[in-house]
Amino acid sequence: MSEILAPAGDINCAYAAINSGADAIYLGLKSFSARASAGNFGEDELSSLCAYAHALGVRVHVALNTLVKQDELSDFMSAAVAAYNAGADALIIQNIYLGAYLKERFPKIELHLSTQAGVNNVYGAYQAKRYGFSRVILARETPLREIAKITKIIQTEVFIQGALCTCFSGQCYLSSFAGGNSGNRGRCKQPCRKLYSIDRKGFEERRYALSLSDLSVGRDIQKLIDAGVYSFKIEGRMRRPEYVAAAVSYYRHIVDGRPSEDDLGALKRTYNRGNYTKGLAFGQDKSFISPAVQGHIGQYCGTIKVIGGRYLCQSAERCGEGDSFKILRGGREVAGARFSGAAKGGFYLSSATRLMNGDKAFITTDVSLNASLLGGRKLKKITLSAKVECGSPLSAAIDGEEFESAFVPAEAASRAVTAQDIVKAFSKVDKYPFEVEFGAIDIVGAPFVPSSALNEFRRQVYASYFNKTGMVGRERMTCPQVPPLPSPVKNTMTAVIARSLSGLTADIGILKPADYDNIDCDSLSTFGGRKFLYIPPFADGERLESIRDKLHLFNGVYCDGVWAEEFCMREGVPLFAGCGFNIADGISLGMVRAEYVCLSKELTFREAEPLARADTFLLTAGDIKVMDILYCPFERTCSSCDRRERYSLADEDGRVFPLVRYNMGGCAFELYNCLPLAAAQNFTGALADCTLSDVERILPAVRNGGELKQILVQYTTGHSKNPVL
Repeated sequence: MSEILAPAGDINCAYAAINSGADAIYLGLKSFSARASAGNFGEDELSSLCAYAHALGVRVHVALNTLVKQDELSDFMSAAVAAYNAGADALIIQNIYLGAYLKERFPKIELHLSTQAGVNNVYGAYQAKRYGFSRVILARETPLREIAKITKIIQTEVFIQGALCTCFSGQCYLSSFAGGNSGNRGRCKQPCRKLYSIDRKGFEERRYALSLSDLSVGRDIQKLIDAGVYSFKIEGRMRRPEYVAAAVSYYRHIVDGRPSEDDLGALKRTYNRGNYTKGLAFGQDKSFISPAVQGHIGQYCGTIKVIGGRYLCQSAERCGEGDSFKILRGGREVAGARFSGAAKGGFYLSSATRLMNGDKAFITTDVSLNASLLGGRKLKKITLSAKVECGSPLSAAIDGEEFESAFVPAEAASRAVTAQDIVKAFSKVDKYPFEVEFGAIDIVGAPFVPSSALNEFRRQVYASYFNKTGMVGRERMTCPQVPPLPSPVKNTMTAVIARSLSGLTADIGILKPADYDNIDCDSLSTFGGRKFLYIPPFADGERLESIRDKLHLFNGVYCDGVWAEEFCMREGVPLFAGCGFNIADGISLGMVRAEYVCLSKELTFREAEPLARADTFLLTAGDIKVMDILYCPFERTCSSCDRRERYSLADEDGRVFPLVRYNMGGCAFELYNCLPLAAAQNFTGALADCTLSDVERILPAVRNGGELKQILVQYTTGHSKNPVL
């Protein structure tokens, strides 16, 4: 058994998903949604939609998957309770600790751990299960071999279609630090979709160097089914209803054993970035990056021939009025075009840009197809029986549910009600998705029923049945109290992340290898503080196995991946919970099982100071990692690779972002902010990230803001003063 899960950015997309055969839909509320720019739903609209979906056997999952700050906890709890009371079947939560807090108070609530939590190995699965989650939504980077292991532990949900994030799930801060809009709070401005150049031969020309093609696993969904995956997720809460309908239909037919190339064509016409990739679950393929085309490319439909100043698209496709096209030349977008008339051997296009012989036309809007995709309606078959007799209320039953009217019919003076009258009245289903079959219609005697009373009874019956299907057995919850924060505790310790700890002076040293096959353990002997090994947030079973024999050389592990809590518990080693845990509230801080905790780097000093404890740290100096990248941005051109550790990624505004390679079971990359951080503070532990910076100069100045700024010259104070959106 499996589930096709579809996006519902607004009510029209929700109907499109349901009518096309989705088993479940997921959506966001007006707040705490990772797609803040989608239409999203208010409480009343959600309640109505849940009733509609449940009447048709479709589940509704509500995403509350953003970073929540301390002063937002009450609103977050209220939103979670409101979603449950409105009929949500499951809540999608990014913060595993806030989810656990809800589960402790409301055991009946169903929780799904968001892909933003970055579950990519068995430790994340065990951890989610321990905290009360019934499902994990796996990071898109999780390989098939690891997926198969995780499905044996907990129910899994895997992305099969839609946009791919450049950065590893939950660890992207590029939009936050480059523009002040946090992806972790649902406001990503997609800087990864912009033009960049890289200082490596063959990649100097500005292009969409970080923009990934859309994911489309297609018939390889069977491999995921064989691996034990339960839910198959279509991304796209920012996309139009016709895309939702096409994507659901495509996978519905594949899962049901009726695959069709026409379905794939329809999907390409509604949205197709980069002609699709199978994704990292199956390994990086040649179409993984879409460097030439950033947006919707559509479906290829013909080649341009210029005839007497007109543009003939030579094609066997049937196109019509209102259809739109994208024109590519040499693989790059050069123009848009519109249908302008039928022609022998194809059709004519109009374009404000001069087209050339040999240009390729891709259809991006197919008016006729869109109407067809949105033309169907899913209905629930119900069987209705009724009884009418003098002196008793009208009675009706739908599939065992019984209803009575307030109206009591009397003996007819002229015309008595007939069975045909009952059938005619109840054949009108109003707004409800019912397909009515009639059982026994019993007329006892000669009762008189005015048409107004009969229609009112019909409306009452259908409304009562509809509402009951949406809330069967559900008890309403009340909002839990948010516990007060304890008084802050000052921490004067200093921690540093560096490639080598040799000769450094700090309370905690975090060794961050460039090559995990050759960890510089010699530098540990000269470092006098506590020693932690940096582990990247993505580390599947094979990668973790390769470093397990080195753990005894360290006092513990530093990691940005929340799953590391479970890993360290099972290995019996202390954890330094990194910035990527995104700890931003007192509940989470009180629940995380770690010896040291770094607060979120998206907090201001004002927001972070009340959370200060004897074991907390804040990133205040050095490098700001804004992305973990698990694919090769050089498109796996290994034979010509210069294998440098450091590159520069330059944007259109002249900003330069360091791109750093490391090896852990293969190449992976980190992207750093264009400016280092200078945000000295004295209320909690100071963490300096000197992966790239001159650690010997920066480390002594971590607590001295003026000195730190003099050393760095060009710097940013990050979010220390200005809150992130």
